[in-house]
Amino acid sequence: MPRVSQDQLDARRHEILAAARGCFARFGYEGATVRRLEEATGLSRGAIFHHFRDKDSLFLAVAEDDAAAMVATVRRNGLVQVMRDLLEQARTSDGDTAGWLGSQLEVSRRLRTDPEFAKRWAERSAAIAEATRERLERQHEAGVLRDDVEVEVLTQFLELAYDGMVLHLATGRPAGELSRVLDVVEEAVRRP
Repeated sequence: MPRVSQDQLDARRHEILAAARGCFARFGYEGATVRRLEEATGLSRGAIFHHFRDKDSLFLAVAEDDAAAMVATVRRNGLVQVMRDLLEQARTSDGDTAGWLGSQLEVSRRLRTDPEFAKRWAERSAAIAEATRERLERQHEAGVLRDDVEVEVLTQFLELAYDGMVLHLATGRPAGELSRVLDVVEEAVRRP
C-alpha cells in the first residue's frame, strides 16, 4: 500500500476546508448536510471524516482557518484591510455570500445558540482582538494614530465597524459606497 505524505494529507485537508467553507457559507451549518459536503468536496463521507472527526469539527476548522487568516491580515495590515478584503470578496461573489462573511455569520449564530462552541471560540476571538490591539499600539508608537483616544477605545471602534459591515453585507444590502466609508473609518483612527 503506497504511503501518503504529510504534504498530500495537508493538501487534501486544505481542499476539504475550501469546499466546506463554500458549503457552510451557502447553506448555513444545518443546511450543509453531509450529502452536500460530499458534493462540495467531491469526496465520500469517509474521506471527509478521516480528516475531521465530525461536521462540527469541520465547521470549527473552517472558522479557525478564517480566524487565523484574519489575525495574519490584521497583524500585517490592520483590521480595516480585513474589511476591505471582505468588501472585495462580497463584490466579486455574484451575490452569493462566501468566505469570511459566510463563516462569520455562522459563527455569530453558533455563539448565541451553542455554549460549548462559544467557549471553544473565545480563544480565537481573543486572538483577533489582541492582533488588532497590537497593530494599533505599533501604529500609536509610530505616531500614526490619533493620541487623544486610548488604543482600547480605537480597538473597540474598529471591531464595531467590522461587525457592522458584516451585518450590512449579510442582510443583502448593497455595498454602495462602503469603500469610501472604510476610508472614513481609517481616517477616524489616524492622527490628523
